[in-house]
Amino acid sequence: MKGAAGQPGQGALSRARIWGRRTFHALRWPEYRRYWLSQMLSLVGSWMQTTAQSYLVLELTHNDSAALGWVTVAQFTPSLLLSLFAGAIIDRASRRRILLTTQSFLMLTALALAVTTHLGLVTLPLVLALAFVSGLANAFDMPARQTLAAEFVPREDFANAVALGSLSFNVSRTLGQAVFGGVAALGVSLLGGGDADNVARLAFPFYLNVLSFVVVLWVIATLPFPAHERGGRRDVLSDIREGLAYVRVTPVIRYTLTLVGLLSLSIINFNVLIPYFARAVYGLREGGFGALNAAFGAGAMVGALWQASRPNPLRNLRLGAVLLLVSGLALALAPGGVAAALVLACCGFSMLTFLISANSAVQLTVPDALRGRVMSLYSLVLVGSAPLGAVISSNLIAQSGWLGPKWGLIVLVALAAVSLAALWRSLPRQLPR
Repeated sequence: MKGAAGQPGQGALSRARIWGRRTFHALRWPEYRRYWLSQMLSLVGSWMQTTAQSYLVLELTHNDSAALGWVTVAQFTPSLLLSLFAGAIIDRASRRRILLTTQSFLMLTALALAVTTHLGLVTLPLVLALAFVSGLANAFDMPARQTLAAEFVPREDFANAVALGSLSFNVSRTLGQAVFGGVAALGVSLLGGGDADNVARLAFPFYLNVLSFVVVLWVIATLPFPAHERGGRRDVLSDIREGLAYVRVTPVIRYTLTLVGLLSLSIINFNVLIPYFARAVYGLREGGFGALNAAFGAGAMVGALWQASRPNPLRNLRLGAVLLLVSGLALALAPGGVAAALVLACCGFSMLTFLISANSAVQLTVPDALRGRVMSLYSLVLVGSAPLGAVISSNLIAQSGWLGPKWGLIVLVALAAVSLAALWRSLPRQLPR
């Protein structure tokens, strides 16, 4: 009887071990594991900064959602303008050198924001300028980082590495946003600025982000990047044209990128939606503000884990998009902060389910020689669409009268639904062989 009673528990433990090996098997490669862990640490700091920056902008502008939209425009316009050029450079140059340069610039912008906030000198124009500079660095940094899984893991582990990269991003989002309120409160005791109207209390998260960059810079400098032949015998414009031509004649990538871009213009604007709903709709302060962001990140983390455990993550492309629309509609109808937190967890889960499937479809289709250019185009449609998407969403949710923030969000969901319906039959269903 004792042996029989113990079998269910042993079976559950065995299944958990199998699930763990399947979900995290790309981490068996030491170089990828080192990079993955360093990115998680650095991104915790980056998400604390992102949350603090959104809160800072609302403090400086007395809850103006349009200001949040313009910060997003400043931060992501460089990706819109430079992504194609960045992709050609990534396929030519040393990715180590690119990443060391971009991460150094991002560290310096974080330091400038920390010091000016600490001294009470920060203004909205300064935040916009620093967001633009960090956007310039990210135009090269994001596509370069997305190509690194192919450097350190074999093809059979690649889809898992893509999902684990998203997991790292969203574990960091959850931790960074969850601890924002506590970190800001700790900063009051260390740096001063205890007055609720004094923005100096928000400087501490920026300082911690500066420290996190030190770790990732050391890891990048010491990782053994594979030495292999890069492109670059032709001019950059010819390389860009080659990448665009490949996307044009490859339906899997063409339709996937089109849907990513259209949803980025409409419903994937949570960097504007969450801060505005938290402050202006639900009247939350630092703790509640961070909790809503953390709920979204927790859902995204679960979505990334679920995708990492799937043998064919592309099967969830349509499912993720549909769930994203349903959860977006539910957010518009949520009566208060607690309900909104639960709905935002569903939003995070569905968004990551969709984006990991899309990323897997692109990266498992493109040849290595074109990877930088095609992933820069992926960044262009995902991140480069953010400025226009932020303007659209911030203006819709900020409308007064009959529309208001909740009806504005319903309009965004409707636009996303039309996009998905138009592309439904053209979307890929299986990973390419």
